[in-house]
Amino acid sequence: MDLRYPIGAFAHEGDITPAQRSLWIQDIAELPARLNEAVRGLGDAQLDTPYREGGWTARQVVHHVGDSHMNSLIRFKLALTEDLPTIKPYEEQLWAELADTRALPIEPSLTLLAALHLRWVALLESMGEAEFARSFYHPGSGETIRLDRALGTYAWHGRHHTAHITSLRGRMGW
Repeated sequence: MDLRYPIGAFAHEGDITPAQRSLWIQDIAELPARLNEAVRGLGDAQLDTPYREGGWTARQVVHHVGDSHMNSLIRFKLALTEDLPTIKPYEEQLWAELADTRALPIEPSLTLLAALHLRWVALLESMGEAEFARSFYHPGSGETIRLDRALGTYAWHGRHHTAHITSLRGRMGW
């Protein structure tokens, strides 16, 4: 197994159907509980264990998901309120090295994710075909990204990082 991609890379071919969007919205809704369960009972030494050689610690992963999904909700709101906005990329690797991500207890990010996802799901459930077809421009990748595709990416993203922690737990026998 490639420890970097314990559930594989994100992939979706073809059109994105309302049924597929519903599944992805469910993933977004369930992420806070799944991530909480993944870290339940872990102590500081375990949280400070990298999920792979040269990878982030479990603590950094939790904080990264909070940072990333916070940015994603803002990108959705920009795309819903502006015509093809250019979003602001951020250096996620450098964010992961900041003091709050390396050392802060994980509870603030878990609380943030619970509130953030509650709002995000409410927004997602209010969106129709026209809203999911809206896009933003990502200058880092040079891509124009539709919101339905971004939804799929972030549904995968939450499962992906949760699997980093659960696969680490499995390998370590925690």
